[in-house]
Amino acid sequence: MTETGPILLSETRGHILVLTINRPERMNALSPELSDALIEAFVEAGADPDVRAIVLTSVGDRAFCAGADLKARAQEDAAGKPFQPLLSRVQRYVFEVVYETIKPTIAALNGSAVAGGLELALACDMRVAAEHALLGLPEAKRGKGAHFANVMLPRMIPSGIAYEMLYLGEYIGTEEARRWGLVNRVVPRGEALNEALRMAEAICENAPVSLRRMKETAIRSNGLPVPAALRLNEGISPYSSEDRVEGIRAYVEKRKPVWRGR
Repeated sequence: MTETGPILLSETRGHILVLTINRPERMNALSPELSDALIEAFVEAGADPDVRAIVLTSVGDRAFCAGADLKARAQEDAAGKPFQPLLSRVQRYVFEVVYETIKPTIAALNGSAVAGGLELALACDMRVAAEHALLGLPEAKRGKGAHFANVMLPRMIPSGIAYEMLYLGEYIGTEEARRWGLVNRVVPRGEALNEALRMAEAICENAPVSLRRMKETAIRSNGLPVPAALRLNEGISPYSSEDRVEGIRAYVEKRKPVWRGR
């Protein structure tokens, strides 16, 4: 099947970057080209001072992302093309890039997120899901690995639930996902992006220096002993920043702060 148009759409709404996966004919599955486009977009957004939050979504309402493009992989297997593990390629690991992006990230799950699609959502800081979406990791049923989820899922939810999802490969609904903390909010069909944008707009009302410090510290401290984590000094310090002075002055003067990100 020949694709027409860009596989990743990009739109800036104020200080929010909206990235939209555009492969609805393949259930928005991850191809090597799409992974490369996502890596480039997230790296550039991390370096852009005008971007304060990133929302990731997809075209259509069937699937946020169905994971790796298995039809394409089957064709490559049939042609004898060797499989390259994600961490052994020239390109960076897409889930790692999304996870380490220093800006707040929200996945708007307009449809189901399964396999690598769920891993992509887990790499984001927060998730908003349409009520009809399903979430699951069927890799054990396909002889695949779910490497990112193997690491992240037991850190995010009770280990027994994580192992059940990994070992059984069954799907769960959004209400169950919310109960375990896999999604932040469940909304009616067609409203995931709107709700994610509302959250992103609220985030952008806050100090960029503080947001960056929170994100970098949370990521870098993951797994560290508490005494070591407390001594991290990641990025620009909000305590000595212009934003801290402005934030306090604006509060005293009863007005909205004007953030400068420094």
